[in-house]
Amino acid sequence: MSSLEAMETVLSHMMDTVATSKEQIFDIGEDSRQEYDSLKKELEIIKAQVIEVIEEGEKAEIRSRRARNRLAEVSKNFEDYADEEVREAYEQANDYQVKLAVMQQEEKQLRQRRDQIERRLLKLQETIERADQLINQINVVINYLTGDLQQVSDMIADAEQMQKFGLQIIQAQEEERKRLSREIHDGPAQMMANVALRSEIVDRVMDKQGVEQARVEIRDLKKMVKDSLAEVRRIIYDLRPMTLDDLGLLPTLVKYLKNVEERSGIHVELTNLGKEIRYPPEMEVAIFRFVQEAVQNAVKHSGADAIRVKLDVKDNLVTAVIKDNGRGFDLDQKKEGSFGLVGMKERINMLDGKISIESSPGKGTLIIVQIPIDSEE
Repeated sequence: MSSLEAMETVLSHMMDTVATSKEQIFDIGEDSRQEYDSLKKELEIIKAQVIEVIEEGEKAEIRSRRARNRLAEVSKNFEDYADEEVREAYEQANDYQVKLAVMQQEEKQLRQRRDQIERRLLKLQETIERADQLINQINVVINYLTGDLQQVSDMIADAEQMQKFGLQIIQAQEEERKRLSREIHDGPAQMMANVALRSEIVDRVMDKQGVEQARVEIRDLKKMVKDSLAEVRRIIYDLRPMTLDDLGLLPTLVKYLKNVEERSGIHVELTNLGKEIRYPPEMEVAIFRFVQEAVQNAVKHSGADAIRVKLDVKDNLVTAVIKDNGRGFDLDQKKEGSFGLVGMKERINMLDGKISIESSPGKGTLIIVQIPIDSEE
């Protein structure tokens, strides 16, 4: 074994360890975020309970004070009251005193639990922030370590992939044209044909059955036109969401991922960790297409029932993370005809970005991309 091969073997083992650690840190951050959300809800409930107990305690204090005053009066004028009245005054004062003590103890326990939760929330927030920082730092380390020793082999592999990439792009374009043709034919074109047919029916109904029945037909016709318009808008949105130009990256992703969740039945969660700022159009399109490609790959091929998307937007860096809990795949075994990963890498390379893909059979897939932002733009 040559020195270079030995170094690559050591590096490979080290990278596996780092990757495993990063996955564990990611899971810690997710678990902490879920616990944070749960405790946040519990805190709101406890705060409401504290207010309720305080109010009830004040009422109990008033009742207890009145009962004690009554008992003092009975004790002072003992001979003026019957035995039953004396016993009743004593028992009532004692009962109110016990209830007041119980409520005070309950209030104390609720306050203690509230304080515990608030302290725990602070620690969880620190854990979440630290986990996010560590993942970013580990990504930097991974990219640095893999940059030099793997550069030659990556260039060879990329060259072989890119040799097939041009033809595959043409094939993909043809497939996309066929898909659009089918969608337009089966959707808007079919609906508009039905609209034309129903409009003729309206004329006949008007002549034979009168205005009221014609109005029923017209209402159905309006619904068909609205459905057709919605279908056209969906096709246009898939080609290029207009909200990307009007509203920006984050609102477009929110709408897109919601549509994916509704269509696929897969739970899709979006977390925004950074700012909501605008970038140059080509930058926003590239980031959106990257997320779209990664999410669509997970929906079509992973068998996942949950997909998590994180977006961390800063002034000089955008980090996007897509993670699914699907079947995963072997990164060393490239399927024939599959170039989704190659396309994503090429798209990111054009923006001088970095992409990290981690997956193994049975363990889902984690994709992280970082794109630097030129502050002069």
